[in-house]
Amino acid sequence: MKTKIFLSVMSLVAALFLSSFKENAANGQITAPLAEAKMNATTGYNIGDEATNFKLKNVDGKMVSLSDYPDAKGFIVIFTCNTCPFAVASEERIVALDREFKKKGYPVIAINPNNPKVQPDDTFELMQQKAEKAGFTFPYLYDESQTIYAKYGATKTPHVYVLQKQKGKNVVKYIGAIDDNVRNADAVKVRFAANAVNELLAGKEVSLKETKAIGCSVKQ
Repeated sequence: MKTKIFLSVMSLVAALFLSSFKENAANGQITAPLAEAKMNATTGYNIGDEATNFKLKNVDGKMVSLSDYPDAKGFIVIFTCNTCPFAVASEERIVALDREFKKKGYPVIAINPNNPKVQPDDTFELMQQKAEKAGFTFPYLYDESQTIYAKYGATKTPHVYVLQKQKGKNVVKYIGAIDDNVRNADAVKVRFAANAVNELLAGKEVSLKETKAIGCSVKQ
C-alpha cells in the first residue's frame, strides 16, 4: 500500500515539473541545462570549417574584404580592441606577426568586435587613433553589426584564427591565443599562432590546433 502511495506522489511531482517546464519554455524561460545546451549549439567555427568572407570598414575609411587579397595563402585574423589590457599588451606582438608573415602570404587582419555603447573607448574614431599611435601595419576593421565575431565564435580580445586558402575557401587551421603569455611578451616560450603559420608554410598539418584565448570578454 505504501509503495502505491509513494509511486502516486512521485508521478504527481513529475507531472507538475513537466507542466512547469513546458510553461517556462513557452515563455522563453528555459531551465539552465537546456539553455546552456542551446548556447553551445552555435559556438562559431571549429578546425576545418570554412570561414566566411566579410566586408568591414577599416580605420582609413575603406571597406576591406578577404577577397581583396587574391595572392594571400591565408590570413591571421585577430579579434582585438582599443581598451582591453590583454589586447594592449599584445599590440607589438600583432604588429610583429604581420611584419613576419605578410610577405610570406599570411597577412594580419585585426577586427574590433566591441559595442561602443557598452565600452565607450572602442568607438571607430578611437580605433583610428589607436591604429596610428600603435603603428598598426595591417587593417583594423570595425565589426559594427557584431555579426562577424559571432560567426567566428570569438569570445575574447585578443582571439586568433589562422586561415588557410584551400580551393578558394578560407579554412580554419588554428584557433586560440597568440602565444603562451598574453600578459608578458618577454616571458613567452611558445608562439602558438606563429608556429601554426610556419607549419602551414612548410606544407605540414598544424600540430597544436587549438589553445585557450585569454583576454577580456567581447562587449555586446
